[in-house]
Amino acid sequence: MSPNSTHHHGKAGGGGASAPEPSLAHVFAALGDPTRLKLVSVLSAGGALSIAQLTQGTDISRQGVTKHLNVLAEAGVVSDIRLGRERLWQLDPASINDASRALDAIGREWELALSRLKRFVEKDD
Repeated sequence: MSPNSTHHHGKAGGGGASAPEPSLAHVFAALGDPTRLKLVSVLSAGGALSIAQLTQGTDISRQGVTKHLNVLAEAGVVSDIRLGRERLWQLDPASINDASRALDAIGREWELALSRLKRFVEKDD
């Protein structure tokens, strides 16, 4: 790999067999950890950041942050970019957008269920 090449964890590279796409359950499981959720929040606000930048002002070790980022990468939530010797991490918005759409659909179904319940209760009055 050349010093300025891009490497995406959890995604298939060119040619060969492709890795399976992470499921929404995998994305939600990865986001279920408070530390990983905080990392996603920081990356969504700050763009591509190094491990040093991500650990700044926290009590989590670089090794700990790296482990959390690898879980997020396996779920397709983040990817890394190598710039020379530096490794920068960035948010992969596709999985977050998919998760958001799934939550929106669940919210719509919930609203419909509440409306049906309301009509049922009011019918008996």
